[in-house]
Amino acid sequence: MSQVADNGGAALVDALRELGVEIAFGLPGVHNLAVWEAAADAGIRLVGVRHEQAAVYAADGYARATGRLGVAVVTTGPGAANTLGATGEAMTAGAPVLVVATDIPSTLRRPGVYRGVLHETRDQGAMFAPITKSTTTTASADELYADTIAAGRAALAAPTGPVYLGVPTDLLSAAVTERAPAAAPQADDREPDLDAALALIARAERPLLWVGGGALRAGAGDAVGRLAERLAAPVVTTYLGRGVLPPDHPCLVPGPAHVPAIGALWDEADLVISVGSDLDGMTTQNWRMPQPPALLAINVDAADAAKNYACDHVLVGDAQAVTARLADAVPERDGLADLTARIAVLGGHVAALVQEEEPQAAQLLDVLGRVVPDDAVVLTDMCIAGYWVAGFHRVPGPRRLAYPMGWGTLGYAFPAALGAAVAGQGRAVGQGRAVGQGRAVGQGRAVAIVGDGGFLFACGELATAAQERLPLTVVLVDDGGYGMLRFDQVHAGVPTRGVDLATPDFATLAGAFGVTAHSVDGFGEAFEAALVKSLDDDGPNLIAVRAGLTPPPSTSPRWYRAREGV
Repeated sequence: MSQVADNGGAALVDALRELGVEIAFGLPGVHNLAVWEAAADAGIRLVGVRHEQAAVYAADGYARATGRLGVAVVTTGPGAANTLGATGEAMTAGAPVLVVATDIPSTLRRPGVYRGVLHETRDQGAMFAPITKSTTTTASADELYADTIAAGRAALAAPTGPVYLGVPTDLLSAAVTERAPAAAPQADDREPDLDAALALIARAERPLLWVGGGALRAGAGDAVGRLAERLAAPVVTTYLGRGVLPPDHPCLVPGPAHVPAIGALWDEADLVISVGSDLDGMTTQNWRMPQPPALLAINVDAADAAKNYACDHVLVGDAQAVTARLADAVPERDGLADLTARIAVLGGHVAALVQEEEPQAAQLLDVLGRVVPDDAVVLTDMCIAGYWVAGFHRVPGPRRLAYPMGWGTLGYAFPAALGAAVAGQGRAVGQGRAVGQGRAVGQGRAVAIVGDGGFLFACGELATAAQERLPLTVVLVDDGGYGMLRFDQVHAGVPTRGVDLATPDFATLAGAFGVTAHSVDGFGEAFEAALVKSLDDDGPNLIAVRAGLTPPPSTSPRWYRAREGV
């Protein structure tokens, strides 16, 4: 049981400890220094970054890699505002992130009046309202413990997502006279109606499972796999659902629905079972996929499940628990061997498509699949190489791929990889090894796939990676600018404007931060050798790859349903 704190800063950190927080990310400011002191006293590792946006991205990367609460501690006004892009990405990806931002002293605030206090914002919490599950500004030091517990629990409660907690800076040093108790968490006693679901399944001859990030975050992989096998149904995963099943699962379709041969599975299905997905625009090609003859959804939020496609029935509840109950209840069908054979043919088709469309992407995917260990987390940015990896990389298991789809925030992967790398570091320490020592090759490592344009959004975080000795490899694909936007302009028949960038020598830049770096051309033998060497390093490194790639069919300018006018 935690001890009663004697001031607000200690109460805040005491609550974080109660929530299981051992690691947080932040940037110090004049208003939040008391949190850094309290965190040190409590044994919480507070990793300092070079920009507030990176603090939330890192918390997001940590949360996606672990399923635990990611925490970002930032300062008032502009410090808080700098996190908004990253917080929005966490919201659309369902990452449980707690943004703790100080605010101006409560003694200087006058409701409805902007007075010009240092870092003052008219309503700091209001900036976060559209991109968080909830916002709270603590009213007193006595309430800070309970408010922090409530905010953290809200972030972790399904559907998970970011929460904002504002703390007037004077409350951090204010005495706690009587700490308000944290409210007990609410139990979910909803009982899903399996009978209606079973009736839909009984009428279906060609069911399809469509599995999203909600299933992955709920740990529903085993239940999804069992349901698919009993129904002999193919499983198509969304970007956020990738890794929910192991790549050798007999029902897992090896690619995204943007490949016509895979999209055809949706078209021929007479029942789609959507598990933990809102059937978003990026995976349905802006809803050009037709309404299925029948749609059964499993989702913690009935409105979310049915907002894009009409559902015949929604099983409301935790994806793992509900899917497991459904798998237990459905009769087992024949046809699994035939399905497995068809999926093998699809796998060959997808491999041939990638090779034909972009041989360099095929090389990159081959090397990643053979060299990167299953324990590593791969994070991709909004860049052409990242699009190929996000859609077609062999993902060995849950929480081993992070992709900002989502908001599609350019510059996500590198700072988010800081958090995933810290998580990997934590696993090594938990196994009795010192940070940076005694690591098996690639174990717990983060691998960020970035472009030259997006990397420059947060290149200063090389200093963070070096200072913290993070197990992080950056694969930086340099095509001289914003390659995806250049593709859009060329294919629109207009001049390329704003997309061809003057960029530094990235290996020299990394070296200036004390980060080992290599430069190679393409994704052949030299790249593979550099990647193998990088995975054997205890600290951060960077591989700059000179290459220009064609975008994959999963990018919106190449959606086949749009091209066909569906």
